[in-house]
Amino acid sequence: MPLSVATWNINSVRLRMPIVERLLKEQAPDVLCLQETKCPDDLFPFEPLRAAGYRHIEINGQKGYHGVAIIARRPIEIVERRDFCDKGDCRHMSVRIAAGAHSVLLHNFYVPAGGDEPDPDINWKFKHKLDFVDEMRSVPSMTPGFSASILVGDLNIAPHVNDVWSHKQLLNVVSHTPVETEGLEAMRELGGWVDLMRVRASPEEKLYTWWSYRARDWKLSNRGRRLDHIWSSANISASVSRLDILSAARGWERPSDHVPVIATFELD
Repeated sequence: MPLSVATWNINSVRLRMPIVERLLKEQAPDVLCLQETKCPDDLFPFEPLRAAGYRHIEINGQKGYHGVAIIARRPIEIVERRDFCDKGDCRHMSVRIAAGAHSVLLHNFYVPAGGDEPDPDINWKFKHKLDFVDEMRSVPSMTPGFSASILVGDLNIAPHVNDVWSHKQLLNVVSHTPVETEGLEAMRELGGWVDLMRVRASPEEKLYTWWSYRARDWKLSNRGRRLDHIWSSANISASVSRLDILSAARGWERPSDHVPVIATFELD
């Protein structure tokens, strides 16, 4: 049974609901995981999502900052809303979803951006980011009670040399510093996670999911980074039949600076 899972840092779900509806109409993923919803739970826009056929919705939001949501066309069951680093931030949730014979644990993450200065001694935001990724080491790809796992979200780190427009120029820029990339890769390997976008691409292929608002012409300059990820447990990694980065969404009306990524799993 196919299971399509999309991830998208929407940068305010209420502000960008028209393009969320466009994505659902044009791509119709089974599940959409949103990050940076910037919306308290009591103001979340349930109705347009339900009208689009997505009647199963779990949220973890707060006013003006952070926030994650999982919306689905098929039943989901909340498993956990975890407060990483005990800061009270709404940056994670996980749900159970059935796909074929599998009981899948789906994690949705919004990792802290980390500020501008890549020094944890003088920048508490960067220290928070490193601590958050370190705590993610306790999230394994195989969990008792589930036959497979998927991890998606804005992880705010571009780990591969070709996940950024210039590896050399961004080595000291937050999101691509060695302490971040090595930390994320160590966490991924320890948990037994497979980075699906990278295993399906050649090492030389540039992969971007984010383009700054600061660029006058994002498409012409094309100074992107791959900050958004879809990972899975190894036992279902070969079942991915499609994986699409919807770069065109960066040019939609009032866009997020991130674009959706969609993976389709063919699960027995």
